[in-house]
Amino acid sequence: MTRVTSLSGIYAVVDQDALADPVALAEAAVRAGVGIVQYRAKSGVVPGVARALRELTLRANAVFIVNDDWRAALRYDADGVHLGPGDPGFDDVPQLRVVLGNRIVGLSCGTVEEARTAGEGGADYAGVGPVFTTASKPDAGAPLGLAGLAEIAAATTIPVAAIGGIGLSSVPGVRATGVAMAAVISALAAAADPRSAAGELVAAWNARAVEARR
Repeated sequence: MTRVTSLSGIYAVVDQDALADPVALAEAAVRAGVGIVQYRAKSGVVPGVARALRELTLRANAVFIVNDDWRAALRYDADGVHLGPGDPGFDDVPQLRVVLGNRIVGLSCGTVEEARTAGEGGADYAGVGPVFTTASKPDAGAPLGLAGLAEIAAATTIPVAAIGGIGLSSVPGVRATGVAMAAVISALAAAADPRSAAGELVAAWNARAVEARR
């Protein structure tokens, strides 16, 4: 299985600036079956943390994504990078491919047009949100809701990672929109028992998949 075909399920975002121990949270997530981990470090990548996350995800056969910084993705041998508007490389994925090779490139999108453009421009997935109101990113904009998420997911041929305010109770509805992934931040970081919370999120996602096949 290639890294790109592994883009499905619960997608854990661990925030360096908001967590005492990002590696511990990531370990709890992957031990519970989460298959994608993104390292977010708005104030700068911590080398020891990045290396530990790379080692952890390799052992767990999970996908490791670095947020914002494609150079850090290369430096720490990540499976890919996630970029938002304004990040170097966001507007020129083909040129970025020359450097990154077959690494995954995900782009943040908030509209149908942005998601279509991301797919046509060569991105591997679109991070779409915010789906619901979120405290993890105050400047994220107005929530799309499930209907808005479904519209965007239907408009692009690349996998969509829904993000923004997603928790255990909303996972089934998010999955029903046709997205490939549900990215979670506070649902893990604020949990008293992150491993248990991650397991419940994975189970909720998988239960919806079984139901859809019936």
